[in-house]
Amino acid sequence: MDHFVVSARKYRPVTFDSVVGQSHITTTLKNAIRTNHLAQAFLFCGPRGVGKTTCARILAKTINCQNLGDDAEACGECESCVSFQNNASFNIHELDAASNNSVEDIRNLIDQVRYPPQTGKYKIYIIDEVHMLSQAAFNAFLKTLEEPPSYAIFILATTEKHKILPTILSRCQIFDFNRIQSKDIAHHLADIAQKEGIHAEHEALELIGQKADGGLRDALSMFDLNVTFSTNNHLTYAAVLENLHILDYDYYFKITDALTAGSIARSLVLFDEILRKGFDGHLFVIGLLEHFRNLLVCKDPSTVTLLQVSESAERKYLEQSLMADLSFLLSALSITGQCDINYKSAKNQRLHVEICLMKLANLPQVLQLHSLAAVDETAKKKVEPQQSLNHTATPPLATAPQPAAPANGQSNGNAYANAPAQPATASQQASPQQSAALQQAAPSRLKSTVSLTQSLTPPVQQPAKQSNAEPSADYATVPNGAKREELTLANLQRFWYEFSQKRLQAGNSTTEQITLNREIQLNGTTIEIALDNDHQQDAVMNMRYELLGFLKSRLDAPKLDINPRVAPQEVNRLPYTPAEKFNFMAEKNPYLLELKQALGLDVDF
Repeated sequence: MDHFVVSARKYRPVTFDSVVGQSHITTTLKNAIRTNHLAQAFLFCGPRGVGKTTCARILAKTINCQNLGDDAEACGECESCVSFQNNASFNIHELDAASNNSVEDIRNLIDQVRYPPQTGKYKIYIIDEVHMLSQAAFNAFLKTLEEPPSYAIFILATTEKHKILPTILSRCQIFDFNRIQSKDIAHHLADIAQKEGIHAEHEALELIGQKADGGLRDALSMFDLNVTFSTNNHLTYAAVLENLHILDYDYYFKITDALTAGSIARSLVLFDEILRKGFDGHLFVIGLLEHFRNLLVCKDPSTVTLLQVSESAERKYLEQSLMADLSFLLSALSITGQCDINYKSAKNQRLHVEICLMKLANLPQVLQLHSLAAVDETAKKKVEPQQSLNHTATPPLATAPQPAAPANGQSNGNAYANAPAQPATASQQASPQQSAALQQAAPSRLKSTVSLTQSLTPPVQQPAKQSNAEPSADYATVPNGAKREELTLANLQRFWYEFSQKRLQAGNSTTEQITLNREIQLNGTTIEIALDNDHQQDAVMNMRYELLGFLKSRLDAPKLDINPRVAPQEVNRLPYTPAEKFNFMAEKNPYLLELKQALGLDVDF
């Protein structure tokens, strides 16, 4: 039985051109070798499994190659290359800093640096996981790293660059390795599968690349695992899903279709099927967030390149993104994100996810009602000026004909049109001047008649508006026939007091009433009010929309705004309690104190 070698070792790159996904690193190193601009120390940093140690070994072999070609690649046939490939080179030393991290280990390395190479040009020291060195070891290594012999080159590799001392970083030429793209991993796996005689589906290899999260070594390990799982050297997409225990993205497409259709039942059934297959609910929520994100980036052709999925999945995302509204996706991301944040702290985690799905399924209806409310509000704003104009032109109701009430008790929109003409009484006879005035007012009278008949019909129930988006109708309604007054401080104070009385009758809190009794100032179209504390400021912000809606309905100030600020030193305190009111009056009339003492009176607390 032949000895099995894992793919990560068997197909480890031996030249710069065979390195996957790090062209910016390999090109720089090849140019440095070609022009003989080699640094005295290199630092390779980046995530795990992206080729740091591999590039360090290739660099060490190449700079000592005796038959270096014009392409700056090692020949692989000279004495130096053969000895390196057989792990018998005396010029290339590799040290694992994870297990040799003491000061003594570094001192032994420094002693070896003193001796020049017997063959070749350079002595290369590769120190892997260099961040594991102790503080004393780093300090002992500083001087040698700064001024090494001309034949010594140090190549340091680490996954945690932030743990290395700045004094070490300043002495090295730093190369940052990137995560490898899933498409590059899939192409590399396809080449290996072809060499091994394995028939692999392209979607299966892309799925392994996505699962590897940018690490080629992890991808090769998963590739070996799936090849071992299949008995006929046939790697399928379904087998990879089952073996790696990955939730198929088709579930997310099905759930999104159910959510956009507003079907709570279908979404809950699909979630139950996912749980019965053994998948974790939190992983499902994270995957759903990623799915909504992919749909969102498909909304704009310029961001489609941000997708890291297969070509077939990309077509599905583009199709579904056309069916999903942008407002739905943004709201869904917000709701699902909150579900992700609160998942760990939830006592009933399944119910927590199900509530999230119910909210998402109800989103299309909420968004539709919101759009209808916005259209209705826009129509009202267009009709209100015309109705106010009609009301001002309407003659007194005493001169208008009275329609007969229908027998069924419902108002009839054609009551005025079908009513027979009644002879005018003596009291209703008009002078010629009044007749001419009535004739001129006939068009506006007709419009007001139509408005009146429309007001007699039962109102169509409109969808409820959000309390934090529109002012309450009880406070913002303009009285019939009322004309908005000019914005002055006197008018503002009068209507401010009127609003305060309405809130008092509605049973508002003591904090609100104290806040409304504070002195106000008018700065252009901004109401300035100084408050005692944050509670009063919160009270103003809670009734902000109702207050501004009421004032705008009374004053001709569409851009009116309010600026509450906490400034106790600026507050002109008005008397509120009975004791404060008595003391306030006693300051103006001292005889009240004498009257109180003479009659033995007391303030009613």
